[in-house]
Amino acid sequence: MAALAPAPDSSFPAAWAAALRAGAVAPALCAAVWACLAMSAMLVVEAAWMGIVSLAGAAARRFRPHRGYRWEPMGAAVGTDVEAPAAAEFPMVLVQIPMYNEKEVYKLSIGAACALTWPPDRIIIQVLDDSTDPIIKELVELECQEWASKKINIKYEVRNNRKGYKAGALRKGMEHIYAQQCDFVAIFDADFQPESDFLLKTMPYLLHNPKIALVQTRWEFVNYNVCLMTRIQKMSLDYHFKVEQESGSFMHAFFGFNGTAGVWRISAINQSGGWKDRTTVEDMDLAVRASLKGWEFLYVGDIRVKSELPSTFQAYRHQQHRWTCGAANLFRKMAWEIITNKEVSIWKKHHLLYSFFFVRRAIAPILTFLFYCIVIPLSAMVPEVAIPVWGLVYIPTAITIMNAIRNPGSVHLMPFWILFENVMAMHRMRAAVSGLLETARANDWVVTEKVGEQVKDELDIPLLEPLKPTECAESISEANMQENCPLY
Repeated sequence: MAALAPAPDSSFPAAWAAALRAGAVAPALCAAVWACLAMSAMLVVEAAWMGIVSLAGAAARRFRPHRGYRWEPMGAAVGTDVEAPAAAEFPMVLVQIPMYNEKEVYKLSIGAACALTWPPDRIIIQVLDDSTDPIIKELVELECQEWASKKINIKYEVRNNRKGYKAGALRKGMEHIYAQQCDFVAIFDADFQPESDFLLKTMPYLLHNPKIALVQTRWEFVNYNVCLMTRIQKMSLDYHFKVEQESGSFMHAFFGFNGTAGVWRISAINQSGGWKDRTTVEDMDLAVRASLKGWEFLYVGDIRVKSELPSTFQAYRHQQHRWTCGAANLFRKMAWEIITNKEVSIWKKHHLLYSFFFVRRAIAPILTFLFYCIVIPLSAMVPEVAIPVWGLVYIPTAITIMNAIRNPGSVHLMPFWILFENVMAMHRMRAAVSGLLETARANDWVVTEKVGEQVKDELDIPLLEPLKPTECAESISEANMQENCPLY
């Protein structure tokens, strides 16, 4: 009898652990599994819907390039002399370039903006410099003075503080008397370089379609082939433009302003309450408020603006935190306002609340880490919990295939894309939770580092180069004769 006594004692911990696992851990884990499966189903349905709509949009524009929007070439009534009185038919355009210690790229954006083809008395270039480095501030000011000596209407503006960061700079820039005389504003971050005909292609949509508040163009990346990380970034952003932006524009539903490479109707900005700095996504904030006022947005994918991708992991992580946390925090702040709004349709409210915010800005960043990095590994250690094959294999495979279809040239990089997205999942989930709970880090703003011409020797494609100022005596109508302006 004494020899048999230890047996019950040695088996007790195992029996107790099994009972605890079956009675508490397994049910909780099973609930987590089915919650993740439900979120996965919402995510794959949303991705499939956006993919179908974006493909329909791509097919439709082959037959209707302007997709029902009126578009006429600029300068058709001007003839060959842009100095003629008819040139006054061109609206006043403000070009804003916000920057902060942008030593590597400031010449690129300023040079490109000063080279935009537009009557010289109908355009104002506004450099909003929040730099804290006095040497960089002096360099930017000297650059502006040099362009001003070439009879370019350029204004160099500084503030005595950085309150509101980019939103604060843009808001302050709009308060100047000369800015209030403008009808439209084009915004370019410091690393963006628009082509000289950018305004000639985008402005007709705003001029001939009074319901359009924003024309958003696509980003083109000059350093996408620097390393594997930049190639993966390009894949994700290409999907964003080809699928998310395209589908929202095609359905006349909603898509967010990307903060740069777009042209706004100033009256729409003012009617929507102007720039606000309550989140780190001031561009999305303005777009949502303008949409709730009934304004429409147009995405034009064939107009591309050169820009730079973050080339270090730290810079990319800071950028993703700002985008993810800010969007989640904006969802928290505006959900009730969207629900109670009476100026837009139920369809647009549903699109904003469910598709744009809940699925893409809350579920997507949280699900990846929660399901694939926590729930699945824990389930492997609890035999009582089984995950269906369709949730474990079929759904992630479907999402990967849908991404690969829109990035056919990068199919060979998909395994690396999957691994990298899982690495970023923890950072994005933490950022999303921080935004939803509005923690102390919810409003952290770190400017994305640029390298500019430092990577020039590593590129196989031409890097951004400062353009020469446009001679405004050139014919605008002649520029349009050389190249028609399709929507895409």
